Amino acid sequence: MTQTFPIERTLKTFSQLQTQFNLQRSTDDQFFTEWLNSDNELTQQEQQVLDAIQQKYFYQLSDNQLGEETIKLIVLSPLLNLAGFFDAPFRFKTKTTVQITVDSNDIIYRGRIDALILLETLWVVVIESKETSFSLELALPQTLAYMLGNPTPEKPVFGMVTNGGNFIFVKLQIQEFPQYELSNIFSLLPRRNQLYEVLQILKGLGQIAIQSNQN
Repeated sequence: MTQTFPIERTLKTFSQLQTQFNLQRSTDDQFFTEWLNSDNELTQQEQQVLDAIQQKYFYQLSDNQLGEETIKLIVLSPLLNLAGFFDAPFRFKTKTTVQITVDSNDIIYRGRIDALILLETLWVVVIESKETSFSLELALPQTLAYMLGNPTPEKPVFGMVTNGGNFIFVKLQIQEFPQYELSNIFSLLPRRNQLYEVLQILKGLGQIAIQSNQN
């Protein structure tokens, strides 16, 4: 008899992902260079918008922790818009259901992604938007679990995890077994706005997705 479990409640640790799916962190320094090889120059207008996002974030944060919807409104939406993910050929969907089947044990893991950008069958960015107090380290296993549901496993899938003030990028690729690697963490705390790098990386991943879809 097939059993179904919610991803967000049952796949919370890297150990569980390794046991259930043999997911391992890559030991190859060249595995995830996409976040390093971004040469997308930002316009002055884009920089001004990113500076405004940072200012609004700190203004709203000054009185209280930011909830998920506030983070989406003042940080995620304008950032994704600048990256071009609301325009063709991308499709933006929210609360998308993801399902992973473990054939040997007749187990299904099912969950819903907070924000998902699709280019036909290629997943471009998976975003987990949690409260600002929520640790990125705790969100990463769940995000990787969602990414394991990639409908085109022959292609790499990229993700971004954010709590509004911090950002980290993830790459997952399934070959002999699923492997992943992480980027540096980018933060809104430094005076120099690291959203510049975040936007450059997002644009680069979008270009990779378009090229991959054309091949």
